Amino acid sequence: MTFRALNQKYLEPASQYLMILGIIALCQPWNLFLHRYGMTMTLVGLIAFMVATKIPRDAQPDEGSHS
Repeated sequence: MTFRALNQKYLEPASQYLMILGIIALCQPWNLFLHRYGMTMTLVGLIAFMVATKIPRDAQPDEGSHS
């Protein structure tokens, strides 16, 4: 598995889930630890997503072109 495939399969979704978890942590009133670090989780997820989306995806062959 190449780094590009690993990035597409694991890193991009993980950064998206981290952003969502950070937003949920900010909105919940029960756990002070989650509320305290919710913005940090959101920002780390955002930066990771911005970096992960700059890595180009693997080139896939066209389905319609046959040689």
